[in-house]
Amino acid sequence: MDVVTDTELLPSQGETVLGKDYFMTPGGKGANQAVAASRLGGDVSFIGKVGNDVFGDRLMANLQQNGVNTEGIESSETFSSGMANVLLKNQDNRIIVVPGANNQVTAEYAEHYSHILTESNIVLAQLEIPLSTIEWCSAFCHEHGIPFILNPAPAQLLPETLIKHSTYITPNEEEYTKINSPSIEKDYGETFITTLGAHGVTYRNMTVPAPQVKAIDTTGAGDTFNGALSYYLASGYNVEDALYLSNTAASFTVEHPGAQAGMPTWEQVRERTDKERTP
Repeated sequence: MDVVTDTELLPSQGETVLGKDYFMTPGGKGANQAVAASRLGGDVSFIGKVGNDVFGDRLMANLQQNGVNTEGIESSETFSSGMANVLLKNQDNRIIVVPGANNQVTAEYAEHYSHILTESNIVLAQLEIPLSTIEWCSAFCHEHGIPFILNPAPAQLLPETLIKHSTYITPNEEEYTKINSPSIEKDYGETFITTLGAHGVTYRNMTVPAPQVKAIDTTGAGDTFNGALSYYLASGYNVEDALYLSNTAASFTVEHPGAQAGMPTWEQVRERTDKERTP
């Protein structure tokens, strides 16, 4: 659950300031990505955990209302649902994530639902669950010939085997510096798709621009991009077209407060791309 505070001032240590507004909205990088892909028309299944609490009930209901298959989600009796404190100032954000039940999404837990993975055209993951689970999942997908995409956030140093087993890894500029090294870039450069916010995305030697829109809240833009990228690649689009369409999908998200509120449908993305391509 995202608890978002809109403020004109960020407090210094020991300081209290008055905020402008706050709201709660379903979030979590994995859930955001799932909702983004589902709204575009994807057949999406989710593997994860929530707490046995009010937040957990609301998070599950939100996924189901957005057409996501929740067969792979269980409730934890010992941990609360994951939550994020989002401080929003001047259309930018700072986020503190408390994983809660997400820490119980172990490799053994994921393996129990491995049939969901084998039925998938693409598997998309992020780092709000244990790294050991991501390593297992990437190796499983590599073994079974399933494309595996990793949104490496929150950023941390990635084992080389995980990079090797990933089809694409999609850091933003700051995350790229934290997970990369000259040797990794030399050997696996074609694995990385780097998002640049309003400047688009780079892949190999090309830069794919993003639509220029008025940003209200950047929360969830990267998650929308990743969910859209997975959907378009799974639908058979080539990488360049998928990147262009995913940039466009993410441009809707920043026009609305909260991560999921502005995630677009397939028709909305098509309309915006058609307008952009009209002479």
